[in-house]
Amino acid sequence: MAILAGAAALAYRLRFGNADLSLEYLRAIAHTLVFALLILNGSSLYRSWRGRGLVAEILKLTAQWALLFVVLLVYAAALKLTGDISRIWALGWFGLSLCGAVALRVGVRSAAHWVRERGLDLRSAVIVGANPDAQRILDTLRRSHWAGIRVRGWFATHADRGQLTGVPMLGGLDNLGGYVESSHIDQVWLALPMHEQAKISFALTQLEHSTADVKYLPDLFGMRLLNHSVDSFLGLPVINLRSSPLEGEARVVKAAEDKLLASLILLLISPLLATIAVAVKLSSPGPVLFRQLRHGRDGKPIEVWKFRSMRVHQEHEGQVTQATRGDPRVTPLGAFLRRTSLDELPQFFNVLQGTMSIVGPRPHAIAHNEHYKTLVDHYMQRHRVKPGITGWAQVNGLRGETDTLEKMAKRVRYDLFYLQNWSLAFDLRIIAMTVLKGFFGKNAY
Repeated sequence: MAILAGAAALAYRLRFGNADLSLEYLRAIAHTLVFALLILNGSSLYRSWRGRGLVAEILKLTAQWALLFVVLLVYAAALKLTGDISRIWALGWFGLSLCGAVALRVGVRSAAHWVRERGLDLRSAVIVGANPDAQRILDTLRRSHWAGIRVRGWFATHADRGQLTGVPMLGGLDNLGGYVESSHIDQVWLALPMHEQAKISFALTQLEHSTADVKYLPDLFGMRLLNHSVDSFLGLPVINLRSSPLEGEARVVKAAEDKLLASLILLLISPLLATIAVAVKLSSPGPVLFRQLRHGRDGKPIEVWKFRSMRVHQEHEGQVTQATRGDPRVTPLGAFLRRTSLDELPQFFNVLQGTMSIVGPRPHAIAHNEHYKTLVDHYMQRHRVKPGITGWAQVNGLRGETDTLEKMAKRVRYDLFYLQNWSLAFDLRIIAMTVLKGFFGKNAY
């Protein structure tokens, strides 16, 4: 509240040269403070951020701050108050107050880190069960002193897969309740397989009279989870083990990003498209565009367009032969287009059609998908989103021929990483990397 009010006064002084706020501005500030109490307190900003990243916190703060000022703008427009308020002042107020709020959070985090690294403001924790996931979180907590969580030890169960190293074993599951209560433990991490419901229920029963936070770390070792989350369905709690990263608002944002950028890019490169089209037509007999069926979102067939880079030839039915170094089918112009990825420019029309995205896993030929889906783990999961003109795998050098199984497996790992970590900022980062280094590739034949 103090930052909001102080930033408003500072923005007024910078805009008008004095701090004598008029009645209209005082009303706007008062209304904003009321909206802030409703909007910010209703968010997760004032819950514990211990152990969570600073970037996520700042993004959440920025989103809530933007919502606050949008609500203020709508309110002012509804009451026809916008003519009485300086837009420059309002913009300055938003920027100054957001910077102040971010600075406050960074300062508080820095102070908390400093204090926790010196043994203060700590939370004690114990782990129930032993598996690779539990060991990973234990090692992470031991390295991350700034999180202020100290693991006292672990409790063994009959469902364990090995032992935890680095902390002592405190006993069996029967000893859990007494230890947590007598030692005033703050957090209990349950690292048990999902099928051990009886043991999970027994542990919760032991903790019935404890005020410790209980966190469940299911033993999902070996599973490939995609955008897993906890959700409510028809009033029942469910855990999503696999789901598309682009649903709801994210799908709308992705579609708007694709349509806007594709339209702008096509407008800018239209002379280049015309030049390449003429050059392809003159280079060898055949059509300008090469059309091929690929798998799109949810595995549905789509037609992908490229500038033709090979001489017209006939493939055996159901077979698609990848281009190799020195491939005689590739024309000299085609080799240049493939090396520079200029042959893929017509795919911006696919983006406008809605069958592709600018960023996403590259679409493979259907014959390749049928071949690799049984050889590479989780291969078809990459089709949970629309295929892209460029992708995380491509900007990391995984372009062109996949002459070994390991190359394809590595490309799939990068594609799945993209699915698990999608965001608008990640897309823009990949586009920027494509512009800077992604046009040329030594493996693109």
